[in-house]
Amino acid sequence: MKKAGAEKKRARRSSAAVKNSASRDPSTDTPPRKQANKKDVFQLFAEKVRDHKDLVSRWAVLQETRVEYFRGKDFVTFLRNHPELKDILESDRNLEVEDIVNVLLNKNLLVRCDRVVKTVRPGKRKLSTWPAHLEIYPDQEFSDNDAFFAWTFVNKRPLWQTLLSLTWPVLTLAICLFPVYPHQAKLLILYSCAGVLLLILCLLLVRALIFGASWILLGRRIWIFPNILAEEATLRELFRFWPQKDEEEKPKLTARFFFAIVAVLAILLLRHHAPDEAARARYQRRVSNIIDDVLEWDPRLALSGMMDSMQSEVNGTETNETVTDGGGERPDESTDEGVDESTDEKDLYNDNI
Repeated sequence: MKKAGAEKKRARRSSAAVKNSASRDPSTDTPPRKQANKKDVFQLFAEKVRDHKDLVSRWAVLQETRVEYFRGKDFVTFLRNHPELKDILESDRNLEVEDIVNVLLNKNLLVRCDRVVKTVRPGKRKLSTWPAHLEIYPDQEFSDNDAFFAWTFVNKRPLWQTLLSLTWPVLTLAICLFPVYPHQAKLLILYSCAGVLLLILCLLLVRALIFGASWILLGRRIWIFPNILAEEATLRELFRFWPQKDEEEKPKLTARFFFAIVAVLAILLLRHHAPDEAARARYQRRVSNIIDDVLEWDPRLALSGMMDSMQSEVNGTETNETVTDGGGERPDESTDEGVDESTDEKDLYNDNI
């Protein structure tokens, strides 16, 4: 009986193995190494696409974390213009764009996001093209209809960024050692920093004047260097000169006329209360004295001044001790001197009479 049962189990196992081998597709039967390589292939594809300059992307805040994201329709256009990037996927190079993005979503290389603000703000015609705040979309599937996708992996840091991060401690130490620099080096640093600060202030002033003049006269909002004050922008976006198309409604004529009157009154008020030449001279003298104190400071002079102050304190202490020791005789002497001085004054007064 035991032998018959064992033979039945063997027959069942052999029949199951035959069925599995018959139903198995040899094209999908890949060893573990090839499957691991396929995962690495999609990782390489994601890194290559992210580093490509033609894929338009922006930075935003997703759950208190800054992420780099792109739009679904831009990704479709990007792969249509660069089909050679699909060769990185090897056997999956013939996949459609939707399938590729879905695979990246399943591998947690991407996450689909949605804008936090879903209503048009007052004064604007439509929603922002690139929102600054995102949230995770519940349906993690590809779509090119106002869909955003953020990269979830940490991109490799370039060599220049690593070298730049190493220079920050050196720069901090150099700033702390500014008082001991030579006089010429102090002058160079001072004039360089003052020039950069003056350039920034002039740029902001010209920017505001152009905006005010265009808004009052033309009814258009023209901000040159529109991202110069942006908190989250790349270096290329930060120094972009010409603004994008104005998407807000045109201001009313009454509002433009009112702010024109306010601007004229403000200019007249500032001109009336402008400081005179004497006040400007006093302010310039005060600022120059402060700058001279900073530039002329020397550690050797500081040490010598400390030694002089310590020596004066010691001399003052010795003088006080001497006065304390001869305290019984000093009052009489001062009284006699006071009497003599008063007598001399009386004699001089009588002579004059």
